[in-house]
Amino acid sequence: MMTTIFALASGAPPAAIAVIRISGPGAGGALEALCGRLPAPRRAQVVRLVDPADGQLLDRALALWLPGPGTATGEDCAELHLHGGRALVAAVERTLGDLPGLRHAGPGEFTRRAFANGRIDLAEAE
Repeated sequence: MMTTIFALASGAPPAAIAVIRISGPGAGGALEALCGRLPAPRRAQVVRLVDPADGQLLDRALALWLPGPGTATGEDCAELHLHGGRALVAAVERTLGDLPGLRHAGPGEFTRRAFANGRIDLAEAE
């Protein structure tokens, strides 16, 4: 089974807003774990992000649920648009990394998955 990956998709903190992307079969479960529910597909919703281990509030943020295959990677995806402080971004990444089946994405991994799932056509890129 393919693992679910996550990574910061915006610039390095500190920033006003940080965007964390999640892609793979566990994206919906990760969103439910942090938000308590899945937002309506393709509609941003204000949510409370909590650490599922202890219920600690991490942030109030925007969450998006993007069911596949109509996504950039061709997989289920989620996005968290949160405040961009270093400590908060690190806490959310640590929380995601503690969830079973999730891991931090390697360099180029979102693009690799997009190519593998037919979302990028090299002929069109020329």
